[in-house]
Amino acid sequence: MIFLTVTSVFVDDQQKALDFYTGVLGFLPKNDVPLGPEARWLTVVSTRSPDGVELLLEPSSHPAVGPFKEALVEDGIPFASFGVDDVQAEFERLSAAGVGFVQPPTAMGPVTTAIFDDTCGNLIQLAG
Repeated sequence: MIFLTVTSVFVDDQQKALDFYTGVLGFLPKNDVPLGPEARWLTVVSTRSPDGVELLLEPSSHPAVGPFKEALVEDGIPFASFGVDDVQAEFERLSAAGVGFVQPPTAMGPVTTAIFDDTCGNLIQLAG
């Protein structure tokens, strides 16, 4: 059976992304391997599953990435979705930490979602 080990988000600045994803969102650093002078294999994991799926904070250096990310943001489409137990509580916690939301908690059938700007060029959805 196929299963996820790593997924990624393209980020404009890896250090800024690491600071945001760990310091604000609460992920744990997992791997930080230099890949030359300007890039790293930089992953974070959930505190809930430190041996689970890794999120690669991948540099946005490929020429196709910029226009792709800009189009998603312009259309309000999140690049990734993270699960949370309580969307409203996370919305309040992250808002208090200065995170900018483009969609407040919104009931959508069986789930509630909210969408925030990760400060690294992506919209990210919370779902619970």
